Amino acid sequence: MNALPTPTDIFDRATRRLRRDRAAAAGYPAHAFLRDVMVEGLLERLDAVKRGFDDVLDIGTPDAAITVPGARIARIDPGYRFARSVDGVQGDEDRLPFADASFDGVLSAGVLDQVNDLPGALTLIRRVLRPDGVFLGAFLGGGSLPALRAALRIAEGDRPAARLHPQIDVRSAGDLLMRAGFALPVADVETFDVRYAHLGRLLDDLRGMAASNILVGRSGMSRGTLARTAAAFADAAGPDGRTTERFSIVFVTGWAPDSSQPKPARRGSATASLAAALQVPPPQ
Repeated sequence: MNALPTPTDIFDRATRRLRRDRAAAAGYPAHAFLRDVMVEGLLERLDAVKRGFDDVLDIGTPDAAITVPGARIARIDPGYRFARSVDGVQGDEDRLPFADASFDGVLSAGVLDQVNDLPGALTLIRRVLRPDGVFLGAFLGGGSLPALRAALRIAEGDRPAARLHPQIDVRSAGDLLMRAGFALPVADVETFDVRYAHLGRLLDDLRGMAASNILVGRSGMSRGTLARTAAAFADAAGPDGRTTERFSIVFVTGWAPDSSQPKPARRGSATASLAAALQVPPPQ
């Protein structure tokens, strides 16, 4: 797929592919603990869906951790090495190369927070679903990496550089599902805390999970800035000498519209007034 940037891109598509290729070649499983939490959560939610699946699309799970009994699974990943490792295709989420109504389920773990056109990607996901097909996604969302953000603010003072990605909170995630045309949208968040002995271990994890900075126009960090950031990160450590970093995982669920789905009540169809329901009974 074409990885050339457009004027509206905030993420560098070519750099994203390169970072995923590097993670694939540098021991990705050792850093995939967040992805494992996401996959577990997605499969738990999928297990609650009381129906069978024939064709499922897996977006961005590089080691085929997502399995659906009895279903044919197509796989796509932004990185060439990850895609090749699961006999999938390489491509971006906002440029899906699949026909409409190709799948009755789409699952995605850990990649939707690095998509340039996320509303467009969600619309494409809804379109490749058959009527009443389900989409389940998980990604790092708003509230993630507060310790690193605080350390960078201290290190760079009044002129901070753009080093961390913009984040989508759980409320915005639900709104995006509605904009994309999903029925019965649900978004929730789970937090996951990790204790780090020093900043280097956190940065190693971010690189190892292909979650380091891929912003267009990003600038490198000088040795002085890195040293100040590491010192500020260490200053936030607890009595055991470790600093707590928080990762907020947003889970989303949406359904391709279908006439069989429950509909909200028509406006004005209530048979009892709100005033009557809220009326306080007189004292006895």
